[in-house]
Parts: sequence; structure tokens; C-alpha cells
Amino acid sequence: MKILVTGSNGLLGQKLVALLQPKPEVTVVATSRGANKLAALYPDVRFVPLDVTDAAQVRQVLTQEQPTHVIHTAALTNVDDCELNRDACWQQNVTAVGHLVNLCATLDIHLTHLSTDFIFSGEAGPLDEDAAPGPVNFYGESKVAAEQLVQASSGRWAIARTVLVYGVAHEYGRTNIVLWVRDSLRAGKPIKVVADQWRTPTLAEDLAEGCWLLARHSAQGIYHLSGADMLTPYAMALQVADFFGLDKGLIERVDASTFSQPARRPARTGFRIDKARRDLGYSPHSFAEGIDIVGRQSEAGQ
Repeated sequence: MKILVTGSNGLLGQKLVALLQPKPEVTVVATSRGANKLAALYPDVRFVPLDVTDAAQVRQVLTQEQPTHVIHTAALTNVDDCELNRDACWQQNVTAVGHLVNLCATLDIHLTHLSTDFIFSGEAGPLDEDAAPGPVNFYGESKVAAEQLVQASSGRWAIARTVLVYGVAHEYGRTNIVLWVRDSLRAGKPIKVVADQWRTPTLAEDLAEGCWLLARHSAQGIYHLSGADMLTPYAMALQVADFFGLDKGLIERVDASTFSQPARRPARTGFRIDKARRDLGYSPHSFAEGIDIVGRQSEAGQ
């Protein structure tokens, strides 16, 4: 197998490279916009610069590398940025997917496309793969449109939907709920955390494993890949405080109306992952185990 990963500088992209590069049966090609952040960690992994919004570049790289599988993780995932910069969001999240879908079908490359719980309205959860989309923000609209392009493909494809991914990555500018809560409480800083949104938070390593299983099986169709624990961010924050022995009194329980954000968030999503368990052998960590893994990695400077 030769697996080309888009967005290899991102959180999931980095975890995929870390997971795949030791496997003797897999050749990995890492691609991303900008310089290769993983060069020092994995000097033997081939890196090719790739802007997925550039159709000519997509054609050149896929034709040159001839992968058997593409795992497409590159996207604009900041929900508020997508709301405010709709053209850029559409370019990254829809136009780019069209380029990949067409080339993968033409070259008979299996495509695994990453999608999100934000395609749903948030009126009911946890959700299975057959639930009807109904996005409440532009990010969700862009991801629905991308899914429609993938599903219309004549080629081989899988869609991996996920929820609230958290983890530690190398030179990665964004934080995650575990470290944000831990670091805020360690600094004695009060935080407001919503208690009226429900998610099944996903450890980045688990999502990478799920994507690898989809590629390994050349799976077809839509799969929900998330954690199994249905929690509010407030409940997550309390677990983090308990795990690290920090003051829960600094955590203020609020509802989503406390925050003025450009993009609406769906209230209740979360996934049922029975299909992925059954078809792929997917078995994610609990949120408590995820806290431990993220805590240890951050202490080790990974």
C-alpha cells in the first residue's frame, strides 16, 4: 500500500504519519501546504508540498506519486473563520475535494474523506450514519457539499465523520479541551464551560487508527469514528480537573448563549460507532484514558 496523506502538518495528519510510517506494508507520502513540520521527527518519510485547492498541483502530485490510497485530512476547520471567510472556506473544504474526487476516480485511488458532526442540526444525538444532515453554520454547509461530491464519485471512497478531536501535535498552534482546562486551572484562572452542548470527544490517535482501518480494508461508504463517551464540555472539564487534581471551583457552568460567536454550534451531536466497531474492529479509548494520554504526551513535550 502507498498512502498519501493531505494536511500532514495538522493534528490528524501528524498522527497518521506517526501511525503509518513504522508499518512495513505501507509507504507513506506526507503532503501539506507550507514547510514540513515533521521533517525532524520522521526524516525518512517522503514529503511533497501540496495545495489541494490547486487542481493542476493535485493532478501533478497524484500522477507522480501513484498512491493506492489517499486520506484527505486537509480542511479549514475553524468554524468561526468559515463563517466570516466563506470563499476561503469553500475553496478549502469543497473545491479541493472536487479536485481529489475526480483524480482519485480517474487513477483508481481509494479516497478516505474526513467529515464532521457539524453537518447535523444538533437536535438529536448520538447519531448513526443514516441520520439526515441539517447544518446550522457555513462550515457544516461546506462539509455537506463536500460529502455530496464524494458520494457522487464513480471511484472507491469512504467518508469518515468525527467529533471534537483532541490531541497533542508537534509545532501545532491550536490547543484542545484537555490542555486548555488543565493549563487554565493550574494557572488559577477561572473558566466558563458550556453545559448545554453534547459531544462524543475523539482522541486524535483513535481517529488516525480509524482512518487506517478504512484504508486497509478499502472500505466503502460512510463511517462514524469518534469516542464512545457522550459528554458536555462542562463534564469533560470536571473530568480533567479530577484527573490532574485541580480546583473544580474555578470552572463555571454556563450555556452557549454566554458566548457571542459568529457561527452557531449544534447543541447535541455525538455518534453511534457500532458500524465502525463491527466492520473495522474500531475500538476507541475512553475520555478518561484520552486525558491520561494527552497529559503524558504534553509533559513529554510531544
